[in-house]
Amino acid sequence: MATLTLPGKCGHHQLHIPSTTEQKLTNFGVVGGTSWKQRSSFWGSFQKLHVAFLPDKSSGSCYRRKQAAQLVVNSIATALSGTPVRSTSILVVGATGTLGRQVVRRALDEGYDVRCLVRPRPSPADFLRDWGATVVNGDLSKPETIPATLVGIHTVIDCATGRPEEPIRTVDWEGKVALIQCAKAMGIQKFVFYSIHNCDKHPEVPLMEIKRCTEKYLQESGLNYTIIRLCGFMQGLIGQYAVPILEDKAVWGTDAPTRIAYMDTQDIARLTLTAIRNEKTDKKFFTFAGPRAWTTPEVISLCERLAGQDANVTTVPVGVLRFTRQLTRFFQWTNDVADRLAFSEVLSSDVVFSTPMAETYSLLGVDPNDTNSLERYLQEYFTSILKKLKELKAQSKQGDFYI
Repeated sequence: MATLTLPGKCGHHQLHIPSTTEQKLTNFGVVGGTSWKQRSSFWGSFQKLHVAFLPDKSSGSCYRRKQAAQLVVNSIATALSGTPVRSTSILVVGATGTLGRQVVRRALDEGYDVRCLVRPRPSPADFLRDWGATVVNGDLSKPETIPATLVGIHTVIDCATGRPEEPIRTVDWEGKVALIQCAKAMGIQKFVFYSIHNCDKHPEVPLMEIKRCTEKYLQESGLNYTIIRLCGFMQGLIGQYAVPILEDKAVWGTDAPTRIAYMDTQDIARLTLTAIRNEKTDKKFFTFAGPRAWTTPEVISLCERLAGQDANVTTVPVGVLRFTRQLTRFFQWTNDVADRLAFSEVLSSDVVFSTPMAETYSLLGVDPNDTNSLERYLQEYFTSILKKLKELKAQSKQGDFYI
């Protein structure tokens, strides 16, 4: 039995390495020499693995870091001893995002052991821990942080995407390639990748071309994959249309007849978890789409009806988007803006982001009627918000009475 010593504010913590694992490390050439603990370069990086787990400085952090670090040690011991990884162990990448958090919640509800890879951030993702998930710090733009997060994992569900202020290639191409390479090296048995519907039809749009290239790279990696192309999230419509209408602010739209079959991210998560349990989805493409495709004016009209008030609509002609995109191409510091405008231009063109779902529902064995409609989703949102606004107004009037 070997030990690993980790320094902490509360003293040094001794973590235990099983003798069989110590022998495995030697057999695989990971370590060498009579004093393998001191001479191995692997040992030096091994001591840093705990940094990826729960690196906060709150009360009790030393105990929690020891527990998390021991988890890493135990997982590596399992991996090196040849013990099969449990099929219920999942890593969700991009777990704090709109889709990622729904995948985490659904997986936990279904009994999976969920590990969440999130970037180091000033405000920790405590809500994920509160739900029962394990949180690990990692960054796809820093490949060296990825391998430790994959230890003991059976399935990776990649929900990550770059932040608006980042170059598109940093996370959505370079980061994804690094993640796929690490997954292959670590023996991940299933990899789920979310892409964009019709990405193969728009090579002129950087984000869509990157998604297509990532799909191809994953296909050729040798991993067992499932690629899910998405049309649009219902959740995105809240900030884009619902909230501005309620606050009597400008709502931005275009004059193009684009139709998008928005889907509730809770339904996407539900179908994803169903798919990873079905061997018929191995090495296959799927497109998830909502029950109906909507134009922007139709969505705005629906929000107006449910809110009980008119929207202050500002229409941006598609020609303006095209001109702005070409203009920003002249300046190096606005190239990323141009890339994102190119995607907006596609969303504002005469295309339909939708596909029939009958075959997919049949293969997955799920009832199409269980999928939320946009009308029902927005109805629930406005009913809840208007009720709260009414209560706040009543409280305000009651307060005025005592003044």
